[in-house]
Amino acid sequence: MRWNGQQVGDHSVGAAQTLPGLDGLLRTVRTPEFAGVVFHEVEARSALNRVPGSSPMPFRWTVNPYRGCAHACVYCLAGPTRVLLADGRTRPIAELRVGDVVLGTEQVDGVRRYVPTQVLAHWSTRKPAFAVRLAGGTELVTSGDHRFLTAHGWRHVSAGWCRAGRRPHLRPGSPLLGPGAFGPDRPAPRSGAYRRGYLCGVVRGDALLRSYSYSGRRRGVDKQHQFRLAMVDIEPLLRTRRYLDELAVETREFVFQAAAATRRQMHAIRTHARSSVERIRSAVEWPAEPAPDWRKGFLAGIFDAEGCYSGGILRISNTDEAIIEAITDCLAYLGFDYVVETQLREKPVLNVRIRGGLREHLRFFHRVDPAITRKRNIAGQSIKNRSPLRVVSVEPLGVDLPMYDITTGTGDFIANGVVSHNCYARPTHQYLGWGAGTDFDRKIVAKVNAPMLLRQEMSRKSWKGDTIVFSGITDCYQPIEATYALTRRCLEICAEFRNPVGIVTKGALIRRDVDLLARLAEEADVGVWISTPFLDDATGRAIEPGASLPSQRFETMRILARAGIRVGVAVAPVIPGLNDSHIAGILERARDAGARHAFLQPVRLPAEVLPVFEERLAQAFPQRAKKVWSAIEQIRGGRRNDSRFGMRMTGQGPRWAAIRTLFGVECRRLGLNAEDPERHHRTTFRRPSAQGNLFGD
Repeated sequence: MRWNGQQVGDHSVGAAQTLPGLDGLLRTVRTPEFAGVVFHEVEARSALNRVPGSSPMPFRWTVNPYRGCAHACVYCLAGPTRVLLADGRTRPIAELRVGDVVLGTEQVDGVRRYVPTQVLAHWSTRKPAFAVRLAGGTELVTSGDHRFLTAHGWRHVSAGWCRAGRRPHLRPGSPLLGPGAFGPDRPAPRSGAYRRGYLCGVVRGDALLRSYSYSGRRRGVDKQHQFRLAMVDIEPLLRTRRYLDELAVETREFVFQAAAATRRQMHAIRTHARSSVERIRSAVEWPAEPAPDWRKGFLAGIFDAEGCYSGGILRISNTDEAIIEAITDCLAYLGFDYVVETQLREKPVLNVRIRGGLREHLRFFHRVDPAITRKRNIAGQSIKNRSPLRVVSVEPLGVDLPMYDITTGTGDFIANGVVSHNCYARPTHQYLGWGAGTDFDRKIVAKVNAPMLLRQEMSRKSWKGDTIVFSGITDCYQPIEATYALTRRCLEICAEFRNPVGIVTKGALIRRDVDLLARLAEEADVGVWISTPFLDDATGRAIEPGASLPSQRFETMRILARAGIRVGVAVAPVIPGLNDSHIAGILERARDAGARHAFLQPVRLPAEVLPVFEERLAQAFPQRAKKVWSAIEQIRGGRRNDSRFGMRMTGQGPRWAAIRTLFGVECRRLGLNAEDPERHHRTTFRRPSAQGNLFGD
């Protein structure tokens, strides 16, 4: 089916009589563009909705083209899929949690680079599974609507349809981007061979281990035994001490060197006990036939002691040829390509450099597992397509599997060595008797006749040109608006009638209609309020993972204001204990972006919404949840929600009074909500004739 010239759906399901509460149901449609989402196309009875006279709302009429919200996520990857963390390690996507720091990418000076980013949401569902096999042997199990980054842009896993037609998707030969296949999750570092190898590397590389004799005061000759390991990073010291404890070697911690302007503080461990020093000396002896785990442990220890990773170069340096020989022998055994370079000094330094780029460096980190996080950091490196990441095949597996998704600050992450697109969605409330937890973003009502009805209702003599607000129930600029364009077509009718308009949205899609809104603003009053309850992107994504980031909303304000459109900020919902401290910052950033008006509204938690919000709050801010609930109850008369009409949109008590006072003070300081006398006294509405108005007045 095509609606307004765009592909909307390819087949209908269900029947009108099976869906109570939807008068005038035309048909129920599944769209390939929004997999798993069902759209109920209805012929509504009216487009204009009157706000009850007792309502505290400052407007009387609304238009709601949609019910429900299609900020739908496309669940992506199977649970075992490993995601690259910011410290160079990996973790299965099923085990990630909100707050974990992973690696994403962003454009820096025209180059896409790896950057750390926080996991802001994590959820799962079951989806039909596809196997994506790559030339290097990597296999990704994912849903068909997930996207990966290729040399030619983002591509879906399987074919489908989007607004522009058949969506770009992976084909055999498609060159994916990313660091390439990861090494094993862990090299079995807890084996005895690994621990002895690690001790050998870190002690021989950086420790003082000696026994010597000297002339004593009480007797002719005394013997001193010393072991000391001093390092800037605490992680290898903790690991070394733990491994020594297992050998019955007790060490003591101390500050070896205090911090100064040009150097960091160094910590150290030491022992002077003869038996302990002898056990350490025995543990770090060269083995006659090194075991594979010993080799991995040795490389980890020597890298912590003498290695560095900077500017995409991984090297291990030493002046002892025996240590250099052990390093190269272990690298060759594990299949790493390397080169030995000589750095001429008073005493020549030998550098063993691992070749092969980021893919081999990550494989080194994953195979040997060094302790120092700082030395495993790949952030800032550019993405290069040197790895064998070309697609060999994409095949449906014919089964539904548990699929997991995360939301990150950058909008992407690295899955099994490939740059993977970030997905969004979370339901927020219930409607029409459907489930609040899942139905809100999967069952969407589109009032396809809303533009026609709006024209009819505005043509009536009883219509006097009151301000119309989009939308009073759900966001009029949710993603499906890009296909149906119901909001834009209703706005075109408002422009034709020069009818004042107000819009409340959190969607960046409103930028599409800047030209129309600017034209309407020249002939009628137009106000756009961007709902922005959070100041920072991390909190915003944690609570509203399906919506645009706060930073994007401030940029939307700037774009609208530059086009001459009156812009305001809606600090809604205010969640006391969580974002009431954001109010001053939100208002200031909004004013700087061009906003001239503001209002606020407390969080509403009716019975259907309460469990959804409760789950999200517990996941995103587990340690603050108790405080937030207490604060909500303070502004709701001891309850978590007040459903009484007239009380839903406001709060009560000293805490809400303080919030209102802060809001008022900041608005006055920033010059927000200043009155515009001309705006309230001009009448712009006119009813065009059937043949149009030749003079435009």
